[in-house]
Amino acid sequence: MSKPAVGQLVLVPSLITLAVTALRLYGELQSWSPSLFNREAGGGGSLIGIVWLIFIFGIYFALRLARAGEEPESLTRAFARPLLGFAINTILFVLAFKLFPSPVIQLGVFFVGSWVAVIVARRGWPEMWRVLLAYAFLARIPVLIVMYLSIFGGWDTHYAKPRPDFPAMGPWGLFFWTALLPQLGIWIYLTVVFGMIMGAVTVWIRRRMRRPAAAAPSPAA
Repeated sequence: MSKPAVGQLVLVPSLITLAVTALRLYGELQSWSPSLFNREAGGGGSLIGIVWLIFIFGIYFALRLARAGEEPESLTRAFARPLLGFAINTILFVLAFKLFPSPVIQLGVFFVGSWVAVIVARRGWPEMWRVLLAYAFLARIPVLIVMYLSIFGGWDTHYAKPRPDFPAMGPWGLFFWTALLPQLGIWIYLTVVFGMIMGAVTVWIRRRMRRPAAAAPSPAA
């Protein structure tokens, strides 16, 4: 089977993600159910959101690559590298949270740590890494545009609201610190690292299911 092109793999998932982003924005602007379209800072807990697609498409990309013969060389490394990246970034964030009370500095550290984690994860499964990185940018650039419109347009959406302890600043500062850095750093990291973990789990389950059953013992003569 021919090797699938990255563009072909991410096209439909990216369009689905874009549709969910548009639905989320419309639902918030229309003040629909907060359980589905939370407008508070962070927007956490909303059932409508592209964060959940990371896990779904992590499985999808893994299956497509596996069927094309692009499984990881080492399943152990496919697990270990993204987990190592996650551990590094988590430690950096916890240290930043304890050492620096400023949420701006915390975001800066988290941004740098996120890209360190992405780079560390790459060797676990390079083919999956490339697909997830491309998907992550295609998923997050539209969100970045929505955040720009929300911040500068004064829209009542979670896209324009920083965390409560965030210092007061103008729209450009707010856009840089709460939109640009998180979307092109933290959320890229979450998409790649957790997508790779889900992909490794998927390949492990697939191998278990495809393992031939042990031959039954011959009946006694």
